Amino acid sequence: MNMNKKQKVAKTFKEKVIENVISVLKTALVLLIIISAVVEASRVPTGSMEDTILAGDFLLINKYLYGPATPRYIPLTGIELPYYRFPSFREPERNDIIVFKYPGNRDQIEFEELTHYVKRCVAAPGDTLEIIDKVIFINGEEFPIPEHVNYDNKLLPKGLADPYIFPKGSGWNSDNYGPIIIPKKGDVIKLSKDNISKWDTFINREHNKNVVRFVNNEIFINNTKTEEYIVQEDYYFVIGDNRDNSLDSRYWGFVPRESITGTPIIIYWSWDSAIPFSQFFDLLGSVRLDRIAKLIN
Repeated sequence: MNMNKKQKVAKTFKEKVIENVISVLKTALVLLIIISAVVEASRVPTGSMEDTILAGDFLLINKYLYGPATPRYIPLTGIELPYYRFPSFREPERNDIIVFKYPGNRDQIEFEELTHYVKRCVAAPGDTLEIIDKVIFINGEEFPIPEHVNYDNKLLPKGLADPYIFPKGSGWNSDNYGPIIIPKKGDVIKLSKDNISKWDTFINREHNKNVVRFVNNEIFINNTKTEEYIVQEDYYFVIGDNRDNSLDSRYWGFVPRESITGTPIIIYWSWDSAIPFSQFFDLLGSVRLDRIAKLIN
């Protein structure tokens, strides 16, 4: 009787330990979901925002401002999860620095891997954007020049077409661009044989698959003949502060609202990302102490 009683006590103690461990893990998971919905860490891989943000800066991202969301991806992978976005405190505005999922190159429906970019929002849904001799104008008014903006290259004259610019066949370049209207939800785009090549990727991206066909001078979307398209989401136009060395909306198009995850708050670590991790001590010696704890604006 005494042995059985001891075995029962031992078993009960083991069960309690397991229950406590499971409880702690559940609590940690809930906290992880809550924290990941509000704040996130991100590393800056390129110099497109120099000298506002440098390659090798590590940022804390405020995800609460534009609407916290449950985790979108399995950590350390690009595997997407079903997620829920809570109401936003406010929508992205002009001059905000935003973090967003890269939509893909100009003619891609979706990028092959999960990649996040950091750029400055220069135009909101419904705005008309134009760049004249490198100067940005929004709705006819000059956009404020960021404090640390960079211009490296010579001026590209108006009329000198860049074949890699968005939209395809526009005849624009990065220094003389537009005017272009930023799409907003509910906008009606009139389609024709003359402009369908400028809008086909945009429409395909909204459907996450190839739905546009142009056959015998007629336009079909989801096998339905049409001469117009209703925009399903709000969009934004972003440009890097390193204006002449930035892969941005001028080259690959608009950023959908759903792809915007947050805005950077502070730099929590910074070093020279050009140094490979295999040269760890050199990398450690490149730490930029003056940038750590620097607020982003």
